[in-house]
Amino acid sequence: MHFLLLYEGAPDYLERRAAYRAEHIALARAAIARGELVLGGALADPVDGAVLLFKGDSPARAVAFAAADPYVKNGLVKSWKVRPWTTVVGDLAEVKLPPGL
Repeated sequence: MHFLLLYEGAPDYLERRAAYRAEHIALARAAIARGELVLGGALADPVDGAVLLFKGDSPARAVAFAAADPYVKNGLVKSWKVRPWTTVVGDLAEVKLPPGL
C-alpha cells in the first residue's frame, strides 16, 4: 500500500533549510535503502511544502520518518499528515486495474 506524507512548510522554510538539509537527505536516503520511501521532494512555485511517497503495510513508516525528520523537529514544517493513497495506474501501482477499465 502507498502512503503520502504531506508537509506544510513554515513561512521561513527556505531561509532555514540549509542548516538541516544534509541530515534530512540522509534520513530520506536511509528510508529508500530500506525500501520504505519511494519518492520525495519539495513542492515548487511556490516552495511551501513537500510530498513523500512511502510503501508499506501501514502508515507507521511515514509517521516514524516525520517524527525523526530534522525539518519537523526544528519547526521548518508547520504541519504534516499521512494519507493512504490507492494507486491504480502505472508500473508502481499497488492495485492493478483489470484490462479494459
